[in-house]
Amino acid sequence: MPTIPELRDLGTQVQKEREQLDAEAREIDILVRQTGGEIDKLQQRQAEAASRLRQVEANPDAYPREEIKNTYASSQDAQMRLFMMRSQLEQLQHKQRSLQRYRAQLEKVSQLAAQLSEASSLVPSAGGEGARMMDRQSIIQTIDAQELERQHLARKMHDGPAQSLTNLILQAEIVERLFDADPSKARAELGNLKNAANATFQRIRDFIFDLRPMMLDDLGLIPTLKRYAQTFESKTRLPTHLVTQGEHTLSPYIEVTVFRAIQELLNNAARHAHASRVQVTVDLQSDPVAVTVEDDGSGFDVEAALAAARQRGSSGLATLDKRVQMLGGKIQFQSGTGRGTKVRVELPAA
Repeated sequence: MPTIPELRDLGTQVQKEREQLDAEAREIDILVRQTGGEIDKLQQRQAEAASRLRQVEANPDAYPREEIKNTYASSQDAQMRLFMMRSQLEQLQHKQRSLQRYRAQLEKVSQLAAQLSEASSLVPSAGGEGARMMDRQSIIQTIDAQELERQHLARKMHDGPAQSLTNLILQAEIVERLFDADPSKARAELGNLKNAANATFQRIRDFIFDLRPMMLDDLGLIPTLKRYAQTFESKTRLPTHLVTQGEHTLSPYIEVTVFRAIQELLNNAARHAHASRVQVTVDLQSDPVAVTVEDDGSGFDVEAALAAARQRGSSGLATLDKRVQMLGGKIQFQSGTGRGTKVRVELPAA
C-alpha cells in the first residue's frame, strides 16, 4: 500500500489536475458559445445560398455560366462549412461531458487519498516487483489496442471519406472544363456533382457515428443500439432484431465496449455470414453484462478464424478480443460450417 507522504503527493497532484481541468472547461465553454453563434450565421448563409440555387435551377438559361458556377460553388461551400462547424460543436460538447466525468473521478480519488492518509499506520506493500510487471503488461496491451484501432480508422478514412472527396474534386474539374465546351452537359454534370456531394456528406456523418456516436453520451446505450440496429438493417438489407433486458446505467467504458462489440459482430455477419437474419440480445440485468449476436448464416471454423485474426493482429475481431480481455471479460464462439454463428460477450458490470 502507498505511504502517507505518497498519498499526500497524490492529493497535491489531483488538486493540480482539477485546477487544469477547470481552466480547460472554461475555455471549452467559450468555444461552445462561439461555435454556436457561428453555426447560426452559417445556417442563415446556407438558407440564402439554397434559395439562390433554387432560383438558378428553375431558370438556368436566364443566368450567365459564370454566375451559375458561382452559385453552385457558394451553395456547396455553405453546406460544407455548416457541416464542419456542427461536427466541431459535437466534438466540443463531447469533450465537455468527458471532462465533467473525469473531474468527478478525480474528486473521488482525492477523497479516498485523504481518508487513507488519516490512517495511523499503513501495511507495507508486498510483491512490488510483480505489481510493476503487471502494470507494465497492462500498459503494453493498452498501447497495442490503441495502435490497432488507429490502423483500423486510417484504413476506413482512406477507403471511405478520403476517396469520396477525391472523386468530388475530379467531378468538379470535369464540370469546370465543360462550362465553355458544352453548357447543357455541364448543367447535367453539376446535378451529378450535387448528388455525389450529398452522398459524401452522408458517408462522412456515418463515419463520425462509427468513430464515436454522440447519442451514447447524450441518450445512453439502449437508444443508441436501437438506432444503430435500424441503420444497419437499412444499409445491409439484413433483418436485424434487437432484444434488450434491463435499463441499468453502466460505466462509460463498459457502454462503449458493448457498442463496439455489437458493431464489430454485426459487420462480420453482414460481410461473411450470408445470413437471412441476425438477432442481438443485450442483458443489462445481470453481472456480468451479456451480449449475444446470433445469425443463421454459413458459419465458420472457429479455431481457424480466431487463429488467423490473432496472427493478423489488425483485424477488428482481434482488437475486440483484446479489449474485452483487458476489462476482465470473455468472448465465446459457437459456430460450424452451415450451422450459423452465435457469439456471446460477457463484461463485468462494475
